[in-house]
Amino acid sequence: MSEVRVPAWLAVLVAASLALSPVAHATEAPVRLGFADAVRLAAGESPNVRLASLKEREMRAREGQARSVFLPQLSASASMNDRTFNILALGISFPSIPGQPGFEPLQGPVQAVDARLRITQTLLDVASWQKLRAARLGSQVARSDRAGSDEGAAQQAGLAYLRAARASAALDARTEDLRLAKELQALAELQQQAGTAPGIDVTRARTQVAASQGAMLVARNVRDRTQLELVRAIGADPASHIELADTLSAALGSNDAPEDDAAVPFALEHRVDLRGEQARLARARVERSATSMERLPRVDVAADWGASGAHASDAIATRQVAIAASVPLFDGLRRESRLSEQGAIVEQAVVRERDLTDAIATDVRSALLDLSSGREQLAVAAERLSLAAQELAQARDRFENGVAGNIEIINAQASLVRARDADIEARYAVASARVALARAAGAARTLR
Repeated sequence: MSEVRVPAWLAVLVAASLALSPVAHATEAPVRLGFADAVRLAAGESPNVRLASLKEREMRAREGQARSVFLPQLSASASMNDRTFNILALGISFPSIPGQPGFEPLQGPVQAVDARLRITQTLLDVASWQKLRAARLGSQVARSDRAGSDEGAAQQAGLAYLRAARASAALDARTEDLRLAKELQALAELQQQAGTAPGIDVTRARTQVAASQGAMLVARNVRDRTQLELVRAIGADPASHIELADTLSAALGSNDAPEDDAAVPFALEHRVDLRGEQARLARARVERSATSMERLPRVDVAADWGASGAHASDAIATRQVAIAASVPLFDGLRRESRLSEQGAIVEQAVVRERDLTDAIATDVRSALLDLSSGREQLAVAAERLSLAAQELAQARDRFENGVAGNIEIINAQASLVRARDADIEARYAVASARVALARAAGAARTLR
C-alpha cells in the first residue's frame, strides 16, 4: 500500500488546532511553525480574510437578486368574499319599475369565490440587463478584494514571522554574549590570582556579565512579544505556543516574484487589487449605461388562470393574458442627476486605477532597491563580524600574556555585540525586502 503524504501546512494546521484546546495547553509541546506554513495559515484564517470572504458571498447574493428580474415570477392566490353594499354609495340612480317599490339601499349579501395562479415574465428590459452585468462585475470586485486580503494577510504573517525570527536570533546572540562574558570573567579572575591583572579588570568583567544578563532578559521579552504578534497574525488563539522552525537564513522569504526589471510587468499582471480596480471602473461604466437605458421601453407579459364563482361548487375556469409596454417620459430630471453622479464615479475610478498602477511600479522598484541594499549590508556585516571575532581573539591573547589589561577585551566584546546585531539586521533587511517585493508584485501567497 502506498504511503499517503499530508501537506506540511495542513499538518501544522491540525497540530495547531490540537494545541489550542484547553487540555492540550498543559500537556502538548509548542507547535513548530515554518515560515511558509505561517503565510498559508494567515491567508486562509485571518479575520480580514474571513470578512472578505463574507463580502464576496454578499455580492454573489446581489448578483442573484439582479438575475431574478429575468426569471418567471409565479404566485398563487385564493379568496372568498361575503359582502353587502349600499347602492347609494355608488353614485348611480337606478330607475324603478312603475308601480313597484324602488331598490333598497342595502343590497346583499353577495358571495364570491376566486382561486388562481399568476405568472409574469419580463420580455424586454435593457436597463436590467445592464444592472445584471454590473452585479456580475461587483462579484468580480469582491473576489479581487478577497484575494487582496489573502495577499495582505500573507504579507503581515510573513513580516510577523521575520520579526519573531529576528528576535529569536537576537536572543541567541545575547545568550552567546553572556556565555562569553562569563568566560572572560573567569579568565580575569585567574589572571588576578596569578598576579598579572589588577582588581579593576575583574570588576570590568563582572560588569559585562551583569550587562549581558540584562540584555538577555530584554531580548527574551522581545522574543515572547513577537511570537504573540505572530500568533495573532495567523489567526490562532493568543494562548497557543509556537516554536519557529525557520531562522533568518539567506533563502528565507523567497517567492515567485522576479528580482530584476521583470518585476514591474509581473506585478501589473498579478496584482489582484489592480484587477479589482479595473473591475470597479467597468462596473461604474455599466451602471451609468444602465441608468441611461432606463429611457428605453420595457415589455412584460402576464397570464393567470383560475376558477371563480359565487360558490366553490359553481366556480368555472377563467383566464387572462396580457402584454404591457411602458416608456418613462419624465421623472423630474432625477435620471439626469443620477447620470451626472455616476459620471463623476467613473472619473474617480479612472483616477484610482491610474494612481494604483503608478503606485505598484513605485512599490516594486522600492522593494528592489531595498533588496539590493540589504544584500550589500549583509556582505558588509559578514566581514564586520569576522573582523570583530578576530579583534576579540587578539585582545584575549594580549590579556592572557599580560601585555594589556582587559579594557581591550571589553572594547572588542562590545564590537562583537554590535557586529552580531548588524548581521541580524542585515539578514532581516534582506528577508523583509523579499516580503515587500512579493506583496508589491502580487505574489505574497507564494512566500516560502
